[in-house]
Amino acid sequence: MTKRPKFSVVIPAHNEEQYIGKCLRSVRSAAKYVLPDTVEIIVVANRCNDRTAEIAAQYGARIAENDAKCIAAIRNTGAAAANGEILVTLDADSMMTKYSLREIRELLGSGRYIGGGANPKFDRMSLGIAFSALYVAVNLLPVMIRNGGYLSGAMFWCRKTDFDAVGGFDESLVSLEDMDFAKRLKAYGKAAGKRYGTLKHSYVLTSSRKFDEFGDWYLIKNRRLTKRIFTGRDKQAADTFYYDVR
Repeated sequence: MTKRPKFSVVIPAHNEEQYIGKCLRSVRSAAKYVLPDTVEIIVVANRCNDRTAEIAAQYGARIAENDAKCIAAIRNTGAAAANGEILVTLDADSMMTKYSLREIRELLGSGRYIGGGANPKFDRMSLGIAFSALYVAVNLLPVMIRNGGYLSGAMFWCRKTDFDAVGGFDESLVSLEDMDFAKRLKAYGKAAGKRYGTLKHSYVLTSSRKFDEFGDWYLIKNRRLTKRIFTGRDKQAADTFYYDVR
């Protein structure tokens, strides 16, 4: 009988040959602190025409495929293929810190948490990026207030059974699917007397590649597009910023 992995780390990837190796090395490094053979990695190849899948396979990742221009659907494909008890989602241009999986295991093992997220840090900073982050935070504040306050994302973690119970990511959303998932997971946990948590000692180091591609002041200069993305349902805006870039 095949041993059931403790963790399934799901990584959506669209032409990520430049970043996927760094991402997977970070997962393998974190796996050392929870026993490597208890961690499976699932890379969901999304319309890739580069070496993303080849590189992922070299790191021992399982490859799933989904061609939708919808990150919610791509993540759900990886979750459906997962065998682990604990589900973790991570973007391909990001890296988890080395104690991330151990901290997740401890928080879920305490019985006090339904799941949660992690705080992100950019791999570089500039005045434009700092003002952009502030602008995004201010514009999302009403949404966060409606959802009961700040809910961390960047790297979601929860038990697979709870992910399935809340219905995974909402595939009718082309953006803000992460905030929607966090809201529903928090509500589901509250009904069971559990909290939505944020990793305290671990974080996610994410690339600044969107700023590299568009410019550090792009979100400020294109505020109309940014607000359209914040609706969660504007496919044209999401395609422009996320899905048709590379």
